[in-house]
Amino acid sequence: MLDVVFLVVGAAFLYLGGDQLVEGSVKLAQALGMTPMVIGLTVVAFGTSAPELAATLVAAFRNNPEIAFGNVVGSNIANLGLILGAAALFRPLPADARFLSREVPVMILAGLLLTASMLDGSTGRLAGAFLLFLIIPYLAVLLLQGRRESARVRAEFRAEYGDGAVPSTGRALIRVIAGIVLLVLGAQALVQGAVGLALRLGVSERVVGLTVVAAGTSLPELASAVAAALKREGDILLGNIIGSNVFNTLVIFGSTALASPVTVPAAEARLDLLVMMGFSLLIWPFLRLDYRIGRWEGGLLLLAYAGYIAWLAIHPT
Repeated sequence: MLDVVFLVVGAAFLYLGGDQLVEGSVKLAQALGMTPMVIGLTVVAFGTSAPELAATLVAAFRNNPEIAFGNVVGSNIANLGLILGAAALFRPLPADARFLSREVPVMILAGLLLTASMLDGSTGRLAGAFLLFLIIPYLAVLLLQGRRESARVRAEFRAEYGDGAVPSTGRALIRVIAGIVLLVLGAQALVQGAVGLALRLGVSERVVGLTVVAAGTSLPELASAVAAALKREGDILLGNIIGSNVFNTLVIFGSTALASPVTVPAAEARLDLLVMMGFSLLIWPFLRLDYRIGRWEGGLLLLAYAGYIAWLAIHPT
Protein backbone atom coordinates (compact mmCIF):
# COMPACT_ATOMS: atom_id res chain seq x y z
CA MET A 1 0.00 0.00 0.00
CA LEU A 2 2.90 2.33 0.80
CA ASP A 3 4.33 1.74 -2.68
CA VAL A 4 1.01 2.75 -4.24
CA VAL A 5 0.99 5.92 -2.10
CA PHE A 6 4.50 6.75 -3.32
CA LEU A 7 3.38 6.21 -6.93
CA VAL A 8 0.28 8.40 -6.61
CA VAL A 9 2.04 11.19 -4.72
CA GLY A 10 5.00 11.03 -7.09
CA ALA A 11 2.80 11.24 -10.18
CA ALA A 12 0.84 14.15 -8.66
CA PHE A 13 4.03 16.06 -7.83
CA LEU A 14 5.42 15.40 -11.30
CA TYR A 15 2.22 16.69 -12.90
CA LEU A 16 2.14 19.82 -10.73
CA GLY A 17 5.86 20.37 -11.15
CA GLY A 18 5.67 19.97 -14.91
CA ASP A 19 2.72 22.37 -15.07
CA GLN A 20 4.52 25.03 -13.01
CA LEU A 21 7.72 24.60 -15.00
CA VAL A 22 5.94 24.94 -18.35
CA GLU A 23 3.87 27.94 -17.24
CA GLY A 24 6.88 29.66 -15.71
CA SER A 25 9.08 28.88 -18.72
CA VAL A 26 6.47 30.23 -21.14
CA LYS A 27 6.18 33.48 -19.15
CA LEU A 28 9.96 33.75 -18.93
CA ALA A 29 10.29 33.18 -22.68
CA GLN A 30 7.68 35.86 -23.33
CA ALA A 31 9.58 38.27 -21.08
CA LEU A 32 12.76 37.53 -23.06
CA GLY A 33 10.96 38.37 -26.31
CA MET A 34 10.63 34.89 -27.85
CA THR A 35 7.87 34.54 -30.45
CA PRO A 36 4.79 32.37 -29.77
CA MET A 37 5.85 29.96 -32.53
CA VAL A 38 9.28 29.42 -30.96
CA ILE A 39 7.74 29.04 -27.49
CA GLY A 40 5.29 26.42 -28.72
CA LEU A 41 7.85 24.41 -30.66
CA THR A 42 10.56 24.39 -28.00
CA VAL A 43 9.67 25.60 -24.51
CA VAL A 44 6.30 23.87 -24.23
CA ALA A 45 7.17 20.69 -26.13
CA PHE A 46 10.33 20.18 -24.11
CA GLY A 47 8.87 21.43 -20.83
CA THR A 48 6.21 18.74 -20.85
CA SER A 49 9.06 16.18 -20.94
CA ALA A 50 10.57 17.50 -17.70
CA PRO A 51 8.89 14.78 -15.57
CA GLU A 52 10.47 12.10 -17.77
CA LEU A 53 13.86 13.77 -17.34
CA ALA A 54 13.55 13.96 -13.56
CA ALA A 55 12.32 10.37 -13.15
CA THR A 56 14.87 8.92 -15.59
CA LEU A 57 17.84 10.65 -13.99
CA VAL A 58 16.70 9.64 -10.51
CA ALA A 59 16.31 6.03 -11.64
CA ALA A 60 19.77 6.05 -13.21
CA PHE A 61 21.47 7.52 -10.13
CA ARG A 62 19.63 5.02 -7.91
CA ASN A 63 21.07 2.22 -10.08
CA ASN A 64 17.71 1.26 -11.60
CA PRO A 65 18.63 1.38 -15.31
CA GLU A 66 15.66 -0.72 -16.41
CA ILE A 67 13.25 1.87 -15.01
CA ALA A 68 15.22 4.64 -16.76
CA PHE A 69 15.07 2.78 -20.09
CA GLY A 70 11.43 1.80 -19.66
CA ASN A 71 10.40 5.34 -18.80
CA VAL A 72 11.87 6.88 -21.95
CA VAL A 73 10.69 4.17 -24.35
CA GLY A 74 7.35 3.72 -22.58
CA SER A 75 6.68 7.48 -22.61
CA ASN A 76 7.38 7.65 -26.34
CA ILE A 77 5.01 4.75 -26.96
CA ALA A 78 2.31 6.23 -24.68
CA ASN A 79 2.60 9.65 -26.36
CA LEU A 80 1.85 8.19 -29.80
CA GLY A 81 -0.37 5.23 -28.96
CA LEU A 82 -2.37 6.39 -25.97
CA ILE A 83 -2.36 10.20 -25.96
CA LEU A 84 -2.33 10.93 -29.69
CA GLY A 85 -4.65 7.98 -30.38
CA ALA A 86 -7.20 9.08 -27.75
CA ALA A 87 -7.07 12.73 -28.90
CA ALA A 88 -7.65 11.79 -32.55
CA LEU A 89 -10.45 9.40 -31.63
CA PHE A 90 -12.10 12.19 -29.66
CA ARG A 91 -11.65 14.76 -32.41
CA PRO A 92 -9.87 14.38 -35.80
CA LEU A 93 -6.63 16.34 -35.93
CA PRO A 94 -5.89 18.34 -39.09
CA ALA A 95 -2.22 19.22 -39.49
CA ASP A 96 -1.31 22.09 -41.80
CA ALA A 97 2.12 22.93 -40.37
CA ARG A 98 4.99 22.14 -42.71
CA PHE A 99 7.35 21.49 -39.80
CA LEU A 100 5.39 18.35 -38.89
CA SER A 101 6.28 16.58 -42.13
CA ARG A 102 9.94 17.25 -41.32
CA GLU A 103 9.81 16.60 -37.59
CA VAL A 104 8.37 13.09 -37.92
CA PRO A 105 11.41 11.86 -39.89
CA VAL A 106 13.63 13.41 -37.20
CA MET A 107 11.67 11.50 -34.55
CA ILE A 108 12.12 8.29 -36.57
CA LEU A 109 15.84 8.94 -37.04
CA ALA A 110 16.32 9.64 -33.33
CA GLY A 111 14.49 6.39 -32.51
CA LEU A 112 16.72 4.46 -34.93
CA LEU A 113 19.84 5.91 -33.28
CA LEU A 114 18.54 4.92 -29.84
CA THR A 115 17.77 1.43 -31.14
CA ALA A 116 21.25 1.09 -32.64
CA SER A 117 22.86 2.17 -29.37
CA MET A 118 20.88 -0.48 -27.43
CA LEU A 119 21.37 -3.47 -29.76
CA ASP A 120 23.66 -5.16 -27.24
CA GLY A 121 21.52 -4.07 -24.29
CA SER A 122 23.74 -1.19 -23.20
CA THR A 123 24.24 2.48 -24.05
CA GLY A 124 27.47 4.01 -22.78
CA ARG A 125 28.58 7.55 -22.11
CA LEU A 126 29.97 8.19 -25.60
CA ALA A 127 26.71 7.19 -27.30
CA GLY A 128 24.76 9.23 -24.74
CA ALA A 129 26.89 12.30 -25.46
CA PHE A 130 26.31 11.86 -29.20
CA LEU A 131 22.53 11.68 -28.75
CA LEU A 132 22.57 14.73 -26.49
CA PHE A 133 24.66 16.72 -28.97
CA LEU A 134 22.15 16.13 -31.79
CA ILE A 135 19.58 18.33 -30.05
CA ILE A 136 21.57 21.41 -31.13
CA PRO A 137 21.20 21.04 -34.92
CA TYR A 138 17.62 19.82 -34.39
CA LEU A 139 16.69 23.02 -32.56
CA ALA A 140 18.47 25.18 -35.12
CA VAL A 141 16.55 23.62 -38.01
CA LEU A 142 13.25 23.70 -36.10
CA LEU A 143 13.56 27.41 -35.32
CA LEU A 144 14.45 28.16 -38.94
CA GLN A 145 11.41 26.25 -40.16
CA GLY A 146 9.19 28.07 -37.68
CA ARG A 147 9.98 31.38 -39.36
CA ARG A 148 8.72 29.99 -42.67
CA GLU A 149 5.40 28.65 -41.43
CA SER A 150 2.09 29.78 -42.90
CA ALA A 151 0.22 32.72 -41.42
CA ARG A 152 -2.58 30.40 -40.26
CA VAL A 153 -0.24 28.18 -38.27
CA ARG A 154 1.58 31.15 -36.72
CA ALA A 155 -1.81 32.61 -35.75
CA GLU A 156 -2.73 29.33 -34.03
CA PHE A 157 0.42 29.47 -31.93
CA ARG A 158 -0.07 33.18 -31.23
CA ALA A 159 -3.60 32.53 -29.99
CA GLU A 160 -2.27 29.92 -27.57
CA TYR A 161 0.97 31.63 -26.46
CA GLY A 162 0.03 35.18 -27.48
CA ASP A 163 1.98 38.42 -27.50
CA GLY A 164 0.17 39.95 -24.54
CA ALA A 165 1.57 42.19 -21.84
CA VAL A 166 5.14 41.33 -20.86
CA PRO A 167 4.91 39.17 -17.71
CA SER A 168 6.95 39.61 -14.55
CA THR A 169 10.34 37.91 -14.83
CA GLY A 170 10.52 37.46 -11.06
CA ARG A 171 7.22 35.60 -10.84
CA ALA A 172 8.15 33.46 -13.82
CA LEU A 173 11.42 32.46 -12.15
CA ILE A 174 9.60 31.56 -8.94
CA ARG A 175 7.27 29.25 -10.88
CA VAL A 176 10.22 27.65 -12.66
CA ILE A 177 12.03 27.02 -9.36
CA ALA A 178 8.87 25.68 -7.72
CA GLY A 179 8.33 23.38 -10.69
CA ILE A 180 11.87 22.00 -10.46
CA VAL A 181 11.52 21.33 -6.72
CA LEU A 182 8.23 19.49 -7.24
CA LEU A 183 9.73 17.50 -10.11
CA VAL A 184 12.67 16.32 -8.00
CA LEU A 185 10.43 15.33 -5.08
CA GLY A 186 7.92 13.65 -7.38
CA ALA A 187 10.60 11.72 -9.25
CA GLN A 188 12.08 10.42 -5.99
CA ALA A 189 8.68 9.23 -4.78
CA LEU A 190 7.64 7.73 -8.12
CA VAL A 191 10.84 5.72 -8.55
CA GLN A 192 10.74 4.60 -4.93
CA GLY A 193 7.18 3.32 -5.38
CA ALA A 194 7.97 1.73 -8.74
CA VAL A 195 10.93 -0.25 -7.40
CA GLY A 196 8.91 -1.43 -4.40
CA LEU A 197 5.97 -2.41 -6.60
CA ALA A 198 8.20 -4.41 -8.94
CA LEU A 199 9.70 -6.33 -6.02
CA ARG A 200 6.34 -7.14 -4.44
CA LEU A 201 4.54 -8.12 -7.66
CA GLY A 202 7.45 -10.08 -9.03
CA VAL A 203 7.59 -8.14 -12.30
CA SER A 204 10.68 -6.63 -13.88
CA GLU A 205 11.60 -3.01 -13.27
CA ARG A 206 11.61 -2.59 -17.06
CA VAL A 207 7.89 -3.46 -17.28
CA VAL A 208 7.04 -1.10 -14.41
CA GLY A 209 9.03 1.63 -16.17
CA LEU A 210 7.25 0.98 -19.47
CA THR A 211 3.80 1.16 -17.90
CA VAL A 212 3.35 2.77 -14.48
CA VAL A 213 6.30 5.17 -14.53
CA ALA A 214 5.78 6.10 -18.19
CA ALA A 215 2.09 6.79 -17.60
CA GLY A 216 2.85 8.92 -14.54
CA THR A 217 5.47 11.04 -16.29
CA SER A 218 3.28 11.48 -19.41
CA LEU A 219 0.53 13.34 -17.53
CA PRO A 220 1.68 16.81 -18.75
CA GLU A 221 1.54 15.63 -22.37
CA LEU A 222 -1.93 14.22 -21.73
CA ALA A 223 -3.17 17.49 -20.21
CA SER A 224 -1.78 19.59 -23.07
CA ALA A 225 -3.22 17.17 -25.64
CA VAL A 226 -6.70 17.35 -24.13
CA ALA A 227 -6.58 21.16 -24.06
CA ALA A 228 -5.32 21.36 -27.66
CA ALA A 229 -7.93 18.87 -28.90
CA LEU A 230 -10.75 20.83 -27.28
CA LYS A 231 -9.50 24.01 -28.96
CA ARG A 232 -9.05 22.22 -32.32
CA GLU A 233 -5.32 23.03 -32.29
CA GLY A 234 -4.08 19.98 -34.16
CA ASP A 235 -0.74 21.55 -35.13
CA ILE A 236 0.06 22.44 -31.52
CA LEU A 237 -0.96 19.01 -30.26
CA LEU A 238 1.13 17.14 -32.83
CA GLY A 239 4.05 19.51 -32.39
CA ASN A 240 4.08 18.98 -28.62
CA ILE A 241 3.89 15.19 -28.86
CA ILE A 242 6.46 14.77 -31.63
CA GLY A 243 8.79 17.35 -30.07
CA SER A 244 8.43 15.61 -26.71
CA ASN A 245 9.42 12.26 -28.24
CA VAL A 246 12.49 13.79 -29.89
CA PHE A 247 13.43 15.44 -26.59
CA ASN A 248 12.88 12.18 -24.68
CA THR A 249 15.17 10.29 -27.03
CA LEU A 250 17.98 12.78 -27.56
CA VAL A 251 18.10 14.82 -24.35
CA ILE A 252 16.62 12.58 -21.65
CA PHE A 253 18.08 9.25 -22.74
CA GLY A 254 21.28 10.91 -23.93
CA SER A 255 21.90 12.79 -20.69
CA THR A 256 20.97 9.73 -18.63
CA ALA A 257 23.44 7.48 -20.48
CA LEU A 258 26.07 10.23 -20.20
CA ALA A 259 25.55 10.40 -16.44
CA SER A 260 25.31 6.63 -15.91
CA PRO A 261 25.48 3.96 -18.68
CA VAL A 262 22.08 2.30 -19.23
CA THR A 263 22.08 -1.52 -19.30
CA VAL A 264 19.02 -3.77 -19.74
CA PRO A 265 18.48 -7.33 -21.05
CA ALA A 266 19.15 -7.09 -24.80
CA ALA A 267 16.30 -9.30 -26.01
CA GLU A 268 13.63 -7.39 -24.07
CA ALA A 269 15.10 -4.02 -25.04
CA ARG A 270 15.00 -4.88 -28.75
CA LEU A 271 11.32 -5.79 -28.56
CA ASP A 272 10.35 -2.58 -26.75
CA LEU A 273 12.36 -0.49 -29.20
CA LEU A 274 10.73 -2.32 -32.11
CA VAL A 275 7.30 -1.37 -30.73
CA MET A 276 8.40 2.25 -30.30
CA MET A 277 9.65 2.38 -33.89
CA GLY A 278 6.43 0.77 -35.12
CA PHE A 279 4.34 3.57 -33.60
CA SER A 280 6.70 6.22 -34.99
CA LEU A 281 6.48 4.74 -38.49
CA LEU A 282 2.67 4.60 -38.31
CA ILE A 283 2.46 8.37 -37.87
CA TRP A 284 4.42 9.14 -41.04
CA PRO A 285 1.94 7.84 -43.66
CA PHE A 286 -1.00 9.31 -41.72
CA LEU A 287 0.44 12.82 -42.03
CA ARG A 288 1.79 12.40 -45.55
CA LEU A 289 -1.45 11.07 -47.07
CA ASP A 290 -3.92 13.76 -46.10
CA TYR A 291 -2.22 15.88 -43.42
CA ARG A 292 -4.57 14.76 -40.69
CA ILE A 293 -5.03 12.03 -38.12
CA GLY A 294 -8.67 10.99 -38.12
CA ARG A 295 -10.77 8.81 -35.87
CA TRP A 296 -9.90 5.53 -37.57
CA GLU A 297 -6.16 6.31 -37.29
CA GLY A 298 -6.66 7.24 -33.64
CA GLY A 299 -8.57 4.01 -33.03
CA LEU A 300 -5.77 2.02 -34.68
CA LEU A 301 -3.14 3.67 -32.48
CA LEU A 302 -5.19 3.01 -29.34
CA LEU A 303 -5.79 -0.61 -30.31
CA ALA A 304 -2.10 -1.18 -30.94
CA TYR A 305 -1.22 0.40 -27.60
CA ALA A 306 -3.76 -1.76 -25.76
CA GLY A 307 -2.30 -4.85 -27.45
CA TYR A 308 1.21 -3.92 -26.31
CA ILE A 309 0.09 -3.38 -22.70
CA ALA A 310 -1.74 -6.72 -22.80
CA TRP A 311 1.44 -8.42 -24.02
CA LEU A 312 3.41 -6.87 -21.14
CA ALA A 313 0.77 -8.11 -18.69
CA ILE A 314 1.16 -11.63 -20.05
CA HIS A 315 4.99 -11.41 -20.01
CA PRO A 316 5.72 -9.35 -16.86
CA THR A 317 9.38 -10.36 -16.46
